[in-house]
Amino acid sequence: MGLVRTHVSSNPAKPVVLIAEELSPATVDALGPDFEIRQCNGADRGELLSAITDVDAILVRSATKVDAEAVAAAKKLKVVARAGVGLDNVDVSAATKAGVMVVNAPTSNIVTAAELACGLIVATARNIPQANTALKNGEWKRSKYTGVELAEKTLGVVGLGRIGVLVAQRMSAFGMKIVAYDPFVQPARAAQMGVKLLSLDELLEVADFITVHLPKTPETLGLIGDEALHKVKPSVRIVNAARGGIVDEEALAAALKEGRVAGAGLDVYAKEPCTDSPLFQFDQVVATPHLGASTDEAQEKAGIAVARSVRLALAGELVPDAVNVQGGVIAEDVRPGLPLAEKLGRIFTSLAGEVASRLDVEVYGEITQHDVKVLELSALKGVFEDVVDETVSYVNAPLFAQERGVEVRLTTSSESPDHRNVVTVRGTLTGGQEVSVSGTLAGPKHLQKIVAIGEHDVDLSLADHMVVLRYEDRPGVVGTVGRVLGESGVNIGGMQVSRATVGGEALAVLTVDDSVSQAVLTELAGEIGASVARAVDLGD
Repeated sequence: MGLVRTHVSSNPAKPVVLIAEELSPATVDALGPDFEIRQCNGADRGELLSAITDVDAILVRSATKVDAEAVAAAKKLKVVARAGVGLDNVDVSAATKAGVMVVNAPTSNIVTAAELACGLIVATARNIPQANTALKNGEWKRSKYTGVELAEKTLGVVGLGRIGVLVAQRMSAFGMKIVAYDPFVQPARAAQMGVKLLSLDELLEVADFITVHLPKTPETLGLIGDEALHKVKPSVRIVNAARGGIVDEEALAAALKEGRVAGAGLDVYAKEPCTDSPLFQFDQVVATPHLGASTDEAQEKAGIAVARSVRLALAGELVPDAVNVQGGVIAEDVRPGLPLAEKLGRIFTSLAGEVASRLDVEVYGEITQHDVKVLELSALKGVFEDVVDETVSYVNAPLFAQERGVEVRLTTSSESPDHRNVVTVRGTLTGGQEVSVSGTLAGPKHLQKIVAIGEHDVDLSLADHMVVLRYEDRPGVVGTVGRVLGESGVNIGGMQVSRATVGGEALAVLTVDDSVSQAVLTELAGEIGASVARAVDLGD
């Protein structure tokens, strides 16, 4: 742990902070003198479990696994801090159940990741690494590595979040025309940045370069796959420095082999570490080993950010980058509603399929005698959970809404005729359509239930995997739904159908045991003539 200065205090009253991986000296400086600092090798499982037993906080990067076993061993643990963006090595669910706050540094690598994507775009255009390797091998191959200019070319940005915006801004300085696909960004907001929003198919057809900046979700997995790669220009170059799997690697290899794609720049892969990919055989592929966050500046920013969060958390103050706990005092009656509101937000996003121009969070019932502002934040957190490629917290969720031009309002009333308390997430979409979902907590165990979707009343317990279908009421639909899902190996746990009139519009909500693929949803919609067929995945 050569980079870390150790400050050991003889004062046993000082909170103990365990640094389990190599962090910059600035991290310890940011913690200050109020803590006893200990170190261990977090990658050594036995050493970690021994060292964590009596600490108040632990700081990690990516090599230390803070799983349920580690959380259980840490009897005094109050905070897990990940000096980086992802949380793949932290069991957030186990930490939450144990009352342990989890924090990370969600903005620490934004600039670094954007710069790497820009570097891959330039490298694929000018064959820089290939020419470098050839020259160092004694080969002078000017004609072989003739490239293309970026000026006047069209860059298609798939995902216009913070990193996508930075890439768009930087590449526009090269004289590139910027177009983007992102159903969760308002066209007016994109226009302010000089970016033209297109459908994905339109972007695929016109882009000379495509760069991906999306979160990895069931909807985005394989988004740039075989079908998409048959729509692109043969001169296109594709860059993925976001998440592995969004670009289908087998489909990309086939497109390169058949000359349907001119080149690619990759920093992420479906399975990592990746040292043997069919893509590596192509000279026109520039590949790096997931270097998106690998700069000294990003690592230092991450360390300083989480150190500050640890200070705030152990002082009992609001923690802006808390992933699972809202800082400040929350009434005990309000606290059980936080996960419900968050899940309603996620369901809303799945049903809407785009960002709302206006979002209303409505809270009704006796719970409103308390401050329920946190329920609005929780719903907002859920709305953006599967939209942005960053960790969403209670504090940064309003910022995501502001960046996308979403007007957010909280409405409360003590009147709730049908349920003790109800939370509704209601949004107006860009085309004027309204989407809403309502839920409540039932019984002493606070069972989470959906009680309405739009104008349809339902009564169904929330599950990790759900399907929502809207169609014209007629005989045989339920049987058809069961057959299609059954043939796909998907088991139905529960189902409820709601309709206003016989033969009118009907809504079916199903809980299922596994995630339902887009292909199965498309088949379902076709078989029953559904106007809406959405899968909702709420699992961690």
